[in-house]
Amino acid sequence: MSQPWTPPPPPLNAPATVPNNLVLAIIASVLSLLFCCIPHGVVSLIFATQVNKKAESGDIQGAINAAKQAKMWAFISIAVAAVWFVISLVFGVLGGILSAIQNR
Repeated sequence: MSQPWTPPPPPLNAPATVPNNLVLAIIASVLSLLFCCIPHGVVSLIFATQVNKKAESGDIQGAINAAKQAKMWAFISIAVAAVWFVISLVFGVLGGILSAIQNR
C-alpha cells in the first residue's frame, strides 16, 4: 500500500502571517478625527504598524497581541465616534426645534 501524500512543511525562516488590521485602524482614525477629535484611532494605527515588524522579527506572540490591540482600539474609536455623532445629531435637532419654537 502506498502512503497518502502530505504537503511539505513550511520553511523555518518564513514569517507567520498575522492580520495587521491596518485598514480598520485607518478607518477608525479618520472617523474619530472627523466626528469627535479624540485620537483613539491613532493608538490603533500605532499597534497595527507594529504587527508586521514583530512578525518579521520572529515575535509571533507579540504580533498577535499587537493585532488584537489594534482591533480593540479601532472598535473603541469607531464606537466613541458613533456615540459622539448620535449625541451631536440629537442636540442639533433639539436645538433646531427649540429655536423654531422660540422664534414663533
